[in-house]
Amino acid sequence: MTACIVGWSHGPFGKHATEDVESLIVSVAAEALKDAGVGPDDVDEILVGHFNEGFSSQAFPASLVLQADERLRFKPATRVENACATGSAAIHQGIKAIEAKRARIVLVVGVEKMTGLPGPEIGGILLKASYLKEDGEIEGGFAGVFGLIAQQYYQKHGDQSDALARIAAKNHKNGVANPYAQLRKDLGYEFCREVSDKNPLVAGPLKRTDCSLVSDGAAACVLADVETALTLSKAVIFRSAQQVNDYLPMSKRDITLFEGCEVAWKRALADARLGLEDLSLVETHDCFTIAELLEYEAMGLTPRGQGARAIAEGWTTKDGKLPVNPSGGLKSKGHPIGATGVSMHVMASMQLTASAGDMQVADAKLAGIFNMGGAAVANYVSILEPLR
Repeated sequence: MTACIVGWSHGPFGKHATEDVESLIVSVAAEALKDAGVGPDDVDEILVGHFNEGFSSQAFPASLVLQADERLRFKPATRVENACATGSAAIHQGIKAIEAKRARIVLVVGVEKMTGLPGPEIGGILLKASYLKEDGEIEGGFAGVFGLIAQQYYQKHGDQSDALARIAAKNHKNGVANPYAQLRKDLGYEFCREVSDKNPLVAGPLKRTDCSLVSDGAAACVLADVETALTLSKAVIFRSAQQVNDYLPMSKRDITLFEGCEVAWKRALADARLGLEDLSLVETHDCFTIAELLEYEAMGLTPRGQGARAIAEGWTTKDGKLPVNPSGGLKSKGHPIGATGVSMHVMASMQLTASAGDMQVADAKLAGIFNMGGAAVANYVSILEPLR
C-alpha cells in the first residue's frame, strides 16, 4: 500500500445538544491537520463520511470542512456514504486517490449527529440500511434485524446469552479507559447477563446492553503518500485495505455466517502476507454483541459455531492473545454512523504509535480493523502498522 495515516483527531462521542454537523466537522478537521503537522494549503483532497438519511436537515456537507480554515477554499471535497461503514469508505477512497497519484495529502472527516430526533424516527432511519422490501416491517428497527440474526444463531448453536454478556462486559470495561467514549462505566458481567428494569430485552434475545449507543460525534484522519509521510513526525501505513460487498437481502444468504466479513479478512490478510495470529489487536464492528461474536468466527479466530469460546477463555480481552475492541468498541464508545470507521482507524493508529494512554495494548505492532455497513453487506478491513 502507498498510503499512511499521519495525523488524527477525535472528539468525544455522546449526546451534544449544542453541536451540529458543521461544528462537529470543523473542530476535528482543524485539529487533525495540526496533529499531522501539515497546513490547509498542503491538502489535495477532502472526503467527508456522513450517513445522514434524515438525521440532519443539512444535506450536502462536503464543503462544510472549508469552514475549518479559509485556506481550504477551492479544494475538491466529496461526501462518501456506505451505511455504517461510511467512515471506512471515506478512508479507502482517500487511499485510492493517493495510489492513483491524484493526491499527496488527503483530509478525511467522519461525522454524524443522531440524537436530535425521537427514538422511533432514529430507528426508522437506521432501518434504511436494510433491504426494505423484505425487512421494512421488522419490529425494533435495526435492533430487530440483529435480534433475528441472534435468534437464528441460537437455533443453530444454542443459547449464547453468556457469551453476549461477556462481550458487553468486556467492551464496557475497556471503554472506561477511553476518554472519547460515550459510556465510561464498567457494567460488569452480571448486570449485562440478567434481564432487568435497567437492562430490558430490546429485540429477540438482545438486551439493552447488547446494543450500541445512539451518538453524536466526529473524527478525522490525515492521509499521505509514503514519501511525504517519511518527512512527518509519525506515520502508520496500510499493509492492506480491502472492501467486499455481499447481497443486501438477508434472504439470499446465511446471515449467521457473515460471509462478506470472512472474505474481506481473508483477502486483507493474504494481501498483507500475514496470519490473524500476527495481529496485536483488532477494532471490530460491535454494533450489537451478536455481531462481535459472529466476527470472531468470520475473521478465523474460532471455527463456525464456536465464537463463544474466544470470549469465555479470555482470548479477546485487553491482555488476551488477540485483544478485540480495546477502545470499548461501538458498544461503549458510541456509534455515530459516519464517524465510526474513521474512529476505528484513529484508535488503531493511537495503539500503534503508543499514544493510546490507558487503552494501550502492550507492544502493539499490527492492528486489524473491521467496519461493516448493514448486516455484513459492505465489509471493510484495514491492516495497519507503524511506518517506522
